[in-house]
Formats: sequence, structure tokens, C-alpha cells
Amino acid sequence: MMGDYRASDIMTCAISRMLSDGETVFHGVSSHLPMVAMHLAKQTHAPNLVHLNIPGGVNPTSVKKASYSSAGSDLLESSEAYFPLEEVFDLSMRGKLDVAFLGGIQFDRNGNVNASVIGDYHKPKVRLPGGAGSAVLIPTAKKTIIWRTKHDVRTFVENVDFVTTRGNLWKIVTPLCIFEFRDGQLYLDSIHPTSSLEEVQANTGFQLLYEKVQYTEKPTDAELSVLRRIDPQDYRSLEFF
Repeated sequence: MMGDYRASDIMTCAISRMLSDGETVFHGVSSHLPMVAMHLAKQTHAPNLVHLNIPGGVNPTSVKKASYSSAGSDLLESSEAYFPLEEVFDLSMRGKLDVAFLGGIQFDRNGNVNASVIGDYHKPKVRLPGGAGSAVLIPTAKKTIIWRTKHDVRTFVENVDFVTTRGNLWKIVTPLCIFEFRDGQLYLDSIHPTSSLEEVQANTGFQLLYEKVQYTEKPTDAELSVLRRIDPQDYRSLEFF
């Protein structure tokens, strides 16, 4: 923690600022941090953002009682409409889903995402859940934002062990920095105020590419005040515990 904010606050506020008013945005299961970021955006600069989620809720009025999976019926019961998951995939494939929040275990400098295995595919050290929705949404959503609460050389590697998916990757947000994918490569977009260029490089398994060193904007007092109101149970920090 630095000052009155933590890595989870920096990540949540940074992700919130990436969302624009009027965009249609989807988060999946176990996605508390982006879920809170989406709600923060709606409460601040993007009141017309359309929030879609796994149980089919459209614009839930509150995330205060969201279940542990961020996919419970509470996100449907407090919503203004029902839009089932299969329709989200159809929406994305028709080019109408602006942003999808998805995860992964390994990422490389070429924008490949691994959510399948660690090690050899046929004799893996670890068998992971697999692509599921990511394999469809990363190539078809207009923009994909990935968040990852662990940033180390095993996560950011020269080449992933298995390419589960790749496609319209836009940003990767970690506790140390934000990467942006452009021109076929991951570029260091900004370093969080709690980190440094040296720390990011030491925890990244490939040479960093960047045009200039710049820092992520700190959470404002106003943003932190809204976060305390909309997320009193601190769901945004669950993955850090």
C-alpha cells in the first residue's frame, strides 16, 4: 500500500478509465476486479456504459452483494434486463461487443495467451482450465482487457507453452504496470506509481519495449470515495488475499 491506495485500487481505477461512455462491456466468472471497475465507470464518467455478465444481467444496480464467483443470480436480480450468455457470444461475433474482460496464466511479447497447460501439452506440469469463452471472445470482441494480479517471469514469458488464443488484445493490467498490444508486440504503456521500470523488467521474462517511461495516474480521492461506497466488501482485492 502507498498513501491511501493499494495495487487493487490502482488497477481498478486504471481499468475504469479505459471504458468509454456508451460502450457495451462484458465480464465473466471470477472477475470481481473488472466488475467493480465497470461499476466505478458507470458511477463516474460513463453512465451509459452497458454492463453484461455471466448470469445474463444487464446493468445491475449494485455489486455490493455479488457472489464469490461474480456470476451469481444477484447480478441478474438487480439488473434492468436479461441478456443470456449465448447472446453475448453472438453479439461479439457480430462485432457489437466493445470490450471483454478475460484472463490467462501465461502471456508472451507477441500477444499470445495461454490458459491451457504449463509445460508440454501431452505431459504437462499443470493442466489448466482451457480457453472456454476466451478462445471465442479474444478474437471477436473489439477490444480485450486482461487483468492479472500476479506479475512475474513465469507469467510474462518469451514464448507461451501453449497458444490458447490470440486476437484483439488491447491492454494487460497487472499490479506493476499496464501493457498495450500494438504492431504485433506488447509495449509497456505505463508503470504504476507503486513500482519502477527496474521492478517491471526484473519480473518480466522478455525485454521491455517502450517509447517513453510514463506512470499510471494515481487513484483520485473522488474515485476512492466512490469505490468505498460501491464496493464496501472490497471484492476488488479478493485475488490478492
